[in-house]
Amino acid sequence: MNDTTLLLVGHGSRGREGNKETINFAAQWREQHPDWRIEVCFIEHAEVLLDAGLDRAAREAKRVVAIPFILNAAGHVKMELPHALEEARLRHPGVEFVVTRHLGMGREIFAVLQGQLDRLMKQLAVPDPMTTGVILLGRGSSDAGANGELAKMARWIFEDNDHELVDLAFTGVTWPRLETVVQRQVRLGMMQIAIVPVYLFTGVLIERIKEQVERLQRQYPQVSFALGTHFGFDKGIFELLDRKAGGDAEAGGMLECDGCKYREAAEAEHLHDHSHTAVHGEHHGCSHGHNHDTSHAHGCAHKHD
Repeated sequence: MNDTTLLLVGHGSRGREGNKETINFAAQWREQHPDWRIEVCFIEHAEVLLDAGLDRAAREAKRVVAIPFILNAAGHVKMELPHALEEARLRHPGVEFVVTRHLGMGREIFAVLQGQLDRLMKQLAVPDPMTTGVILLGRGSSDAGANGELAKMARWIFEDNDHELVDLAFTGVTWPRLETVVQRQVRLGMMQIAIVPVYLFTGVLIERIKEQVERLQRQYPQVSFALGTHFGFDKGIFELLDRKAGGDAEAGGMLECDGCKYREAAEAEHLHDHSHTAVHGEHHGCSHGHNHDTSHAHGCAHKHD
């Protein structure tokens, strides 16, 4: 690891606290591995962005391993990060640049989410799961594949527990929103609702979620709500990154979009909109693992007698 730099690539938050938490995470990770070279940069909303982060990581290094410190891969990870890597390779021809897959929605993240749900059930005094609805609350993306990954987590939670309702909601971009899902669960007889935010770190959206839940509690006083929190400092996240840093294929391997011919064709046709409002899922066409699910399923899972 002495000639390798690990570069954590965060999404970036408009709220400074979220970026500070990412930087603090990196500091804790360094403490666990004092011999490793670990740097941090962000895709947006921060001082050190991709190009500067890659340049910093390349100093006195023979190899840079970029790790997208992001739960779901949408346009930023599939398009901007590989493009930035190509540019960095031109600036630093003597350095090898590789990128791992993002954190993803695999068994490691599922275990973290299950731990969150277990804590919320204890907070609710361990009620009957058949009358306790669960809502996984994600950021929301214009990329259907990214939303589909969260829907997979909702299904896994449903399969491994006894809850009558396990639903999916989003804080923005796509649907359904939290208020709609809570309203439906209340109508279906849920006496308690456990809300599990699928977020690594705090930020503007985390604060907004807290306000929404406070308002929902006033609107439905007969229902008990339990709200989870962001989980970026969970030991499972450190363990997942350890495996990625070690090149564990089961931890995700390399990012397919790095050098992807479909992405290159899309860029050549100027389909990449840097305003961050483009629907990235419409122009990938990749058939090698991007999981561009075009369905509109909300990831709801219901048990019936």
